[in-house]
Amino acid sequence: MLFGIYPGGVAGDDTGGLAGGPPDDPALVSSALDRLQGRPGRPFLVRAYVGFDDATRLGEPHATAAPTAAAQYAVRGRRLDLVAQYQSTAGDVDGYCDFLRELVEQYGAVTDTLQVGEEPNVTSPPTLDGYYPAVHEAIVRGVSVAKARAHGLGYTNLRVGFNTTPLFGPAASFITDLTSLGGEDFITDLDYVGLDFFPDVFQPVNASDLTHVVEGLLRHHRDSVLAPSGLGHLPLHITEHGWPTGPERHPHRQADVVETVVNVIAAQSKKLHLSGYTHFSLRDADSAQTGLFHQFGLTTDDYSPKPAFDTMKMLVERFGI
Repeated sequence: MLFGIYPGGVAGDDTGGLAGGPPDDPALVSSALDRLQGRPGRPFLVRAYVGFDDATRLGEPHATAAPTAAAQYAVRGRRLDLVAQYQSTAGDVDGYCDFLRELVEQYGAVTDTLQVGEEPNVTSPPTLDGYYPAVHEAIVRGVSVAKARAHGLGYTNLRVGFNTTPLFGPAASFITDLTSLGGEDFITDLDYVGLDFFPDVFQPVNASDLTHVVEGLLRHHRDSVLAPSGLGHLPLHITEHGWPTGPERHPHRQADVVETVVNVIAAQSKKLHLSGYTHFSLRDADSAQTGLFHQFGLTTDDYSPKPAFDTMKMLVERFGI
């Protein structure tokens, strides 16, 4: 199974803002990534976010927003998992497509996965792409544009996909709407689908039920969301998962949640065609703040490991490629 992690110190919150704190320390980030990766050269993803909006200047290099200068971490077998956010209030899909072409040109040599959009099914807050007009068109056209540019440059191993959060009820039609809009060309150009999910974070789950809940959610996404939309053949990658510490959220419980979720993913990887797991995130945004979005890290904001850090190291060694 392919593992990865978001190593930045900024996280979105539920108000449309960002939870932040001390700046990233590249040397400490690199050291922590080396320890999680374990064996030098082991395939390992570094998740990074870069955004397009109406102020984006095309024809110039595009710096990653979180973490900054992410390409510096794509060494010793590590590759970028690059998230290209679409946040145009004008619905500038043409500009976004040009932006994606430029991202492939700039980062293609160090990128393993290019995710077109971030949680485009979520219509609020404005930190997520579903808030913006023409997001369906941006995903459909963007996937094909990025794939074509990657192949044109010889980056045949660069995989292109999109992600969502869990989809239930009427919301489950989101992916079917995409495939209906894009047709066979869109389906053919897709290499994977991503899923951001955070069991026992926003809705409590009893510890004894967590294995069953995670397995059921993954099975639902495969059988009831991807298959009816024509994407049942594609690998599903867990693109974000985490569990924050804080008041009444003990660090040892974080370690237990991470271990339980990854064990379920590993056990179901063949049956449900699960290709990998990316953790959110390496470090806390701000360990002095008690809000839900400030302490998702496997380490504190000064990179002191929590128990879950060693748990993740063990899981990478046990299940990693």
